[in-house]
Amino acid sequence: MALMVLEPLLYDRTRIKFLIDIFFTVILFTSIYAVSDKKGTTLVAILLALPKLGTTWANNFVTHPLLYFLDSLFGIIFIGYIIILILRHIFRQEDVSSETIYGAIVVYILLGLMWVFLYNITEILYPGSFSVAAVLDAESKKVLYFFSFVTLTTLGYGDITPVSAPARSLAMVEAIVGQMYLAVLIARLVGIHISQSMMKK
Repeated sequence: MALMVLEPLLYDRTRIKFLIDIFFTVILFTSIYAVSDKKGTTLVAILLALPKLGTTWANNFVTHPLLYFLDSLFGIIFIGYIIILILRHIFRQEDVSSETIYGAIVVYILLGLMWVFLYNITEILYPGSFSVAAVLDAESKKVLYFFSFVTLTTLGYGDITPVSAPARSLAMVEAIVGQMYLAVLIARLVGIHISQSMMKK
């Protein structure tokens, strides 16, 4: 959440992109720490994070569409792996604690971030996949962060519109996943947590 709030403030006022990359690097390492219950999963998480880390920092020095594509691809793979590990941990819990609910919320936010990378790849492969209102900054990375979370929550301001078939499909799937996730998993976990708390009392 802090990344989404700080990025536009730091970028617009100071133009120091590397501060955002430092912050994202911290998120990568804390994600690895969060899923480090076994040596195997930790090692895989590190191996998946290193390419993402490399391409993220390389983008500060080299501007190339292939590098940007690889950065998004590695982001999808790493975040997808972290999501799977957290969900696996959630489903294995016998008692639903507040920590379990926080983990489920983290997955929801990671889903929005993963879709940013999916939209980035879509825009690279199919240029012009998104129609952006003139009042917005046309830099796709910033705009697609906004679009992803607006779609995930089905808020839908309408100032950014998917116009290509792949972009529309991704947007529909993200909206369905976002609503189903809240309605099924989060609601179920909260319900079980409340029920367990009442039984203990």
